[in-house]
Amino acid sequence: MSTRVGETAEPNDPIGDTTPEPVELWSAFKRAHEIVRARVIADTAEAAGLSEPDLTILVNLDKAGGALRQSQLAASLGWDRTRISHQLTRMAKRELVTRERADGVTVTLTDTGRQAITNVRPGLEAAVRRHFTDRLSAQEIETLNSVLRRL
Repeated sequence: MSTRVGETAEPNDPIGDTTPEPVELWSAFKRAHEIVRARVIADTAEAAGLSEPDLTILVNLDKAGGALRQSQLAASLGWDRTRISHQLTRMAKRELVTRERADGVTVTLTDTGRQAITNVRPGLEAAVRRHFTDRLSAQEIETLNSVLRRL
């Protein structure tokens, strides 16, 4: 039996921790996400002249070796087709990516896009450590990784 916030633990509860209500947990997750996201973006993307969506797409394309089908990219980000299409149009105008139609649409990093992600990566990694992973134990990181992959 879990204990709700504000209640005391059952005598046979070995940990004695309280378990938050689902909405409280969701709210805490959202708040932590927004705070960490805002701090990481402020430290990296804005300084590099990139928007958060730019950075997100560049990181995902780089991780995939430089190219992905537009539908795969959208699915990996959890974005709908309209959002990804508009964002990629803006990025193509700035020569960060190209899109080619051939049995679907393939999105590819340009040299400018590769240079942008290469330039921002050290600062991004440092900001993620500073605002996120350095604040967690190795066990917490392992648990969080497991939970996030399951979701």
